[in-house]
Amino acid sequence: MLKRYRLPEMEKVWSEENKYAKWLEIELAVCRAWAKLGRIPGEAVKKIEKNIKLDFEQIKEIEKTTRHDILAFVEGISKTLGDESKYIHLGLTSSDVKDTALALQMRDAVDLIIADLKALKQNLAREARLHKDTIMIGRTHGVHAEPVTWGLKLAIWYTEIDRHLKRMERVREVISIGKISGAVGTYASIDPRVEELVCEELGLTPAPVSSQILQRDRHADLLNNLGLIAASLEKFATEIRNLQRTDILEVEEGFRKGQKGSSAMPHKKNPIICERISGLARVVRGYVIPGLEDIALWHERDLTHSSVERIILPDSTVLVDYMLNKFNMVLKELVVNQDRMEENLGRTLGLIFSQKVMLALVDKGLSREQAYELAQRNALKAWEERVDYRTLLKKDREVTKHLSGEEIDKIFDYQSYLKEIDYIFARLDFDSD
Repeated sequence: MLKRYRLPEMEKVWSEENKYAKWLEIELAVCRAWAKLGRIPGEAVKKIEKNIKLDFEQIKEIEKTTRHDILAFVEGISKTLGDESKYIHLGLTSSDVKDTALALQMRDAVDLIIADLKALKQNLAREARLHKDTIMIGRTHGVHAEPVTWGLKLAIWYTEIDRHLKRMERVREVISIGKISGAVGTYASIDPRVEELVCEELGLTPAPVSSQILQRDRHADLLNNLGLIAASLEKFATEIRNLQRTDILEVEEGFRKGQKGSSAMPHKKNPIICERISGLARVVRGYVIPGLEDIALWHERDLTHSSVERIILPDSTVLVDYMLNKFNMVLKELVVNQDRMEENLGRTLGLIFSQKVMLALVDKGLSREQAYELAQRNALKAWEERVDYRTLLKKDREVTKHLSGEEIDKIFDYQSYLKEIDYIFARLDFDSD
């Protein structure tokens, strides 16, 4: 796990201390549930709640002998109790405690990621509105296409993050499931009402049916959605990295005072955070497959998923939490070079207006094929000879038979590409952010 980089909140969710605390919380909730049902004396529960203690070092020492974490845990917490210790873990199997506790940890981790997504969504909304009319060249296949705006790019990212937010809110419900149903899920040694009471106390929904464990399609659902978030962050980061290239240089990661870009080349300013995000996205995506493979277990349960989950669930949530916070920082510090955007608009000598030329000729009565041929032949000549496209059109007699010089000039207007930007932005729910 990337302990050096984890945020304190997410680190706490997956810490050993928090895991044991969740186990203890569930054991106590089960005792209270049994007491409500008359199986355990209320006085015994009060003694348990008063005297029970967690000694992490002692539990770890016991585990060296038992080689079973839950049994070591139960033995460790029972040492601080008297005769009432017989009520600890009453009717439970290990996975009743572990899977229900894991659901609590996943829910807490998802809550942190939801908060991250909301913060990023708000930041994207603000920047998209700010740059709604900041015109720049659009690119398809890496080649100049037609003008867009920087705000429109950010609006696309905004809607993507909004989809992730909705997915994570759905996944929160999917993974907020508890299970207190015994060794193979039949409630043979536990009253189903205990499960209901425990889940109610913990804010979980009881699994309608389970085996010894909660089914791992729920966990895979979470991992898949974390992979999707990571993929989007890589997409955003890759766009920034491309736009920061020296030959484009339309946006740049912030470069702080005292920062160095290269040990060899003092002039370098590199998009290091976006590169880091792109790299970490590969790791998060890599955890999706093990999550899917954890779904198929032998019969009512085996242990092949357990060791995998100890890595992929903490690491994937830690990484996505980290990546979201880092990208939010990148966005806040991003340098938008509007002068360079304007400069790059003209690098293709006006060829980006070729579709408008073609459509104007169609409006004059030419077939699409005829109009395309006239627009293309002048475009190819402009690019090959490095001559202004508008100038060539005005010299082409076949073109000027249909379009006057004034009409050609009117075509070459960047603002005509922005006339529907307000319409697009009006469809977005920016006001809620």
